[in-house]
Amino acid sequence: MERIKSLKGKKKICALTCYDYPMAKILNQADIDMLLVGDSLGMVVFGYGNTHFVTLDDIICSTQAVMRGNKDALVVADMPITTCDTKESALRNCLKVVKETSVRAVKIEGKAEIVVEVVKAGINVLGHAGLKPQEVNKFKIQGTDDESRKNILKEALDIEKAGAFALILECVPEDLGKEITEKLKIPVIGIGAGRFTDGQILVLHDILGLSFDIKPKFVRKYADLSGIVEQAAMRFKGDVEEGKYPKVGEVY
Repeated sequence: MERIKSLKGKKKICALTCYDYPMAKILNQADIDMLLVGDSLGMVVFGYGNTHFVTLDDIICSTQAVMRGNKDALVVADMPITTCDTKESALRNCLKVVKETSVRAVKIEGKAEIVVEVVKAGINVLGHAGLKPQEVNKFKIQGTDDESRKNILKEALDIEKAGAFALILECVPEDLGKEITEKLKIPVIGIGAGRFTDGQILVLHDILGLSFDIKPKFVRKYADLSGIVEQAAMRFKGDVEEGKYPKVGEVY
């Protein structure tokens, strides 16, 4: 936690979403700073059209898997829609996640008034401002007019004041991302928030070429794993059909 906070203004923070054991192992080898078990798993793993169908049990199960594979990165568990609607539900659900996964932090979208209560209970919170997927059905840039810019800035400041150790800032104009980063003392980690934030986070499946539907402007694909997986499956199928698998050395 303190390491992430100490990186503000010194070294860019690199974060990725992660949902399972093998990817957690690989991302640790890549020395990624922070792994977010995001409710985006509903879209990229479960195939839903948005994040609204993800349950607390989904997040707990996925976080447990990531924690088994993690060694050095800070793991953060995303709190799904409706789990933090009230102080009572937020405390109950956040404590449940921490207890059942041993995760060191949770992420809460907006809700500074809830964040402050969770922090008071001794739970580290990663804030989230800008585009908040739990509140919308369509993904589009936020903060394009004066009023919404002021609202996003105020929310970011309120989340910082509430005690969040860092902030995810999603899908806002670059100049607003820069302004918020400069005004907050905690690290601001951008996703579609421009070049001047304290760090960047992307959905793992997006950078690996494993997403098949929405492709935001800010996503850069670093690999085409869908093609690699398809080719491997086709080769396996061919070997089976031609009697080339298994070979003598592959049987008991």
